[in-house]
Amino acid sequence: MMDYQAFHNSLSQHRCPVDISPCLQALWYDANDDWHRAHEIVQSLHDSMAARVHAYLHRKEGDNWNSRYWHGQAGSKFPQGMSLQEEWDMLARELTSPE
Repeated sequence: MMDYQAFHNSLSQHRCPVDISPCLQALWYDANDDWHRAHEIVQSLHDSMAARVHAYLHRKEGDNWNSRYWHGQAGSKFPQGMSLQEEWDMLARELTSPE
């Protein structure tokens, strides 16, 4: 498992690391200005974390209705008062934390 700092450092690489989870891959692509690739990845997944990342992506897109829908699928709440960067960071930290 990649820790948060290593993941954050990987954002400056030209290629997404292959040894990370699909949800982290989606966040990597999003951070590297490829929203569509990030969305493509999470759209094919069916767990609650993927739904949360999916919700984040739709919030970033400006589609709050769709974001709320995906938060509902994940059993999470729409992040009122949280910036997109804070939400991205929260998700990345959760995905890189040992369980």
